[in-house]
Amino acid sequence: MKRRTFLGHSAALTALGELGFLSRLPVVSAQEATLPTHMVRFDPEIEPLVRLLEETPRERVLEEFGSRIQRGLSYREVLAALMLAGVRSVQPRPVGFKFHAVLVVNSAHLASLASPDSDRWLPIFWALDQFKSSQAANVREGNWVMEPVEESKLPPAHAARKAFIEAMDNWDESAADAAIVSLVRHSSAHDLFELFTRYGVRDFRDIGHKAIYVANSFRTLEVIGWQHAEPVLRSLAYALLDRSGANVNPAQADLPADRPFRENQERLAKVRDGWTAGKMDDGATREVLQTLRAGSSSDASQLTLDLLNRGVSPQSLFEGCFDGAGEYLIQAPGIVSLHAMTFTNAVHYAWQRVRSDETRRLLLLQNAAFLPLYRGGRADNGVHIDQLEPVMPSAKGDEAVTEIFAEIGKDRLVAARKVLGYLKDRPDARTFADAARRLVFMKGTNSHDYKFSSAVLEDYGQLSRPWRDQLLASSVFYFRGSGERDNELVERVRGAVGGS
Repeated sequence: MKRRTFLGHSAALTALGELGFLSRLPVVSAQEATLPTHMVRFDPEIEPLVRLLEETPRERVLEEFGSRIQRGLSYREVLAALMLAGVRSVQPRPVGFKFHAVLVVNSAHLASLASPDSDRWLPIFWALDQFKSSQAANVREGNWVMEPVEESKLPPAHAARKAFIEAMDNWDESAADAAIVSLVRHSSAHDLFELFTRYGVRDFRDIGHKAIYVANSFRTLEVIGWQHAEPVLRSLAYALLDRSGANVNPAQADLPADRPFRENQERLAKVRDGWTAGKMDDGATREVLQTLRAGSSSDASQLTLDLLNRGVSPQSLFEGCFDGAGEYLIQAPGIVSLHAMTFTNAVHYAWQRVRSDETRRLLLLQNAAFLPLYRGGRADNGVHIDQLEPVMPSAKGDEAVTEIFAEIGKDRLVAARKVLGYLKDRPDARTFADAARRLVFMKGTNSHDYKFSSAVLEDYGQLSRPWRDQLLASSVFYFRGSGERDNELVERVRGAVGGS
């Protein structure tokens, strides 16, 4: 693929920061980043690279990997090292906090994949630095490491699936660890994704990170190769059994985090036959929004069941969930409302890929049920995503994007309305998306910048109008504005690759 320079890509991006020094690194083409798994060819000894990442001091890791990349180290090798070092060296409990070093690998990859060729290495360098930060936190908190597999405890291949389900249902950590090792050695990626998807939405502990980890781990394995699945899925199973400090076994108790799942087991059988072939209905989407503003978890699940049985398309229900999450962000910008968005992104990804009709019904019901939990006891403040009036930016063309990101630092609500005005006569939001990513690279300071931007920009392309434009308008309540201070990473990467 022909290299596109930053200056040739977009005038709007030029106004938001210069990253041309990245041209000193080999170009990562879109084809390389999306090569099918069966085409992946790694060095059979990935261990030395993982050890290099684990053992190189944080202040030297960018220089070390920058040098190796310039000598031919591939994008996939770096991505594999990031994932494997994370699952081996960072405890996946709680599923969040320091474990974002692993959760964010797929988000960094998506940001890299969607960026101009000239920018593609920067999210990966950011993830390398993030790993070192999380690794240090893990050492401070007890220095957890993944233990070797106890081969003598593995169930035989024919019994592994049953053993895994029983262990997960009973919250039995040691039995689940043994079963997943046996299962991953004898099962397909698709079969395991079906299993893990169900457990990822089973409970609301860790505010949705369990479902996010399910989606992101399998998505990363699609890129780095299934040969790395065993340690990744051991980490995932361990994460999904996190009880968040509960002293009782959730299988033997009635805890709030588990109630939506139990209630929705009864609703599953009540969904009409042929429910996936419903009709698009904007009125139904608005009903979902209204319930998410004031209704309970049970209310949202019951409405989902009722609308499906009225013949409404699941797409209209998801559009209500996405925009409901966006409205939470508008009303209460912050980490909790942000995860309503990234959780819905993970559920929607899984819903598109699982084959089990029952699991797909469960995902819809659980997505609706969990969203009011992100709202908590907060009252609706009357600012509604579907009632925002567009405002036309004063600038024209790509310069309007520059105006919007400058407005974020002054008035995010005005910026949101300008997004609606900007999108009014445009078929897509590519220039806006490129600018948003560029500002994450230049000014982002934490994993959520990458997780949120990758999720919302992906979700925009999944929705119909007007819901997709409203969703993107809500994104400015977390996106970085152009007036914010640059982070230190860009200069560190510049130095690591020999920039001036």
